[in-house]
Amino acid sequence: MSAETILVEKLSKTYKVPEREGGFGAAVRSFFKRKYNEVKAVQEVNFRLTQGEIVGFLGPNGAGKTTTLKMLSGLLHPTGGKAHVLGFTPWELKPDYLRSMTLVMGQRNRLAWDIPAADSFLLNQAIYRIPEDEYKKTYKELDELLELGPLMKKPVRNLSLGERMKCEIAAGLLHRPRVLFLDEPTIGLDITGQAHIREFLREYNRRTGATILLTSHYMADVTALCERIIIIHHGQLKYDGGINELSRKIAPFKLIGVILAESNSHDLSKYGTLVRNEEDWEKQYIQVKAEDVTRVTSGLLADLPIHDITITDPPIEDVIEQAFNQ
Repeated sequence: MSAETILVEKLSKTYKVPEREGGFGAAVRSFFKRKYNEVKAVQEVNFRLTQGEIVGFLGPNGAGKTTTLKMLSGLLHPTGGKAHVLGFTPWELKPDYLRSMTLVMGQRNRLAWDIPAADSFLLNQAIYRIPEDEYKKTYKELDELLELGPLMKKPVRNLSLGERMKCEIAAGLLHRPRVLFLDEPTIGLDITGQAHIREFLREYNRRTGATILLTSHYMADVTALCERIIIIHHGQLKYDGGINELSRKIAPFKLIGVILAESNSHDLSKYGTLVRNEEDWEKQYIQVKAEDVTRVTSGLLADLPIHDITITDPPIEDVIEQAFNQ
């Protein structure tokens, strides 16, 4: 049985946000008596992760994902609940804990902008007190996976976004953390860059057994890396389980893709709900209930000159969107 790495119980975070009306008079009044509005960013969230899991942590903007990651990495103190990561309470910021985890945020720089990435790597070596032989071994492994060599001597400001993210991730892994908190690690990257980062994370997890909690707006990241997802919305936990189970629960339908041998002039709407596919205009898609797939497919094959037919699950983006709106 896998060891439990992350335990979160009724974790909550409420912010007191000052508010006032515009104008000089309101500014003067707020100086003597300030009004606050409470914003419940995270509300009694519960989940557990075992060693070696890669779990997608999903939700729309403002759902509480980044706030949760900041609490688990020790950057924020919660207003309620508790959390244990590798047996540590994160916000106690014990040195042994900080040497055991990393937080990589795609929208935040951890590398010095005006100096080569190699210098920032050496700074991290000093901060984490990594012995020279261990540093060289780890760097060699990261270089093998991410092809860092050509990038290390360039000032960070001269790197492309994809190159910088490679260096950002590598810098966060020099001390061989056992837990990775990744907040949008592929944001802004092109398709090739995203694929390289995903491939690296998958291989790093396989080699080290590290536990990874990943947030991303790119569903390709989640479907490629995660068998389990946690959905948070308005600070509340909405779902914790497998992607396939969510699809069956939220969207119990299938998509039948059809290419006709003669023309696409036939009306397919009588067989199900027509669905547009922006990436495949040649094929027409029909949405049908899962229990009706056999009957509808048989009818299509009997009635129409079918050149090609496929049956697929709905896109995970659609499934997640329905989960958010429940």
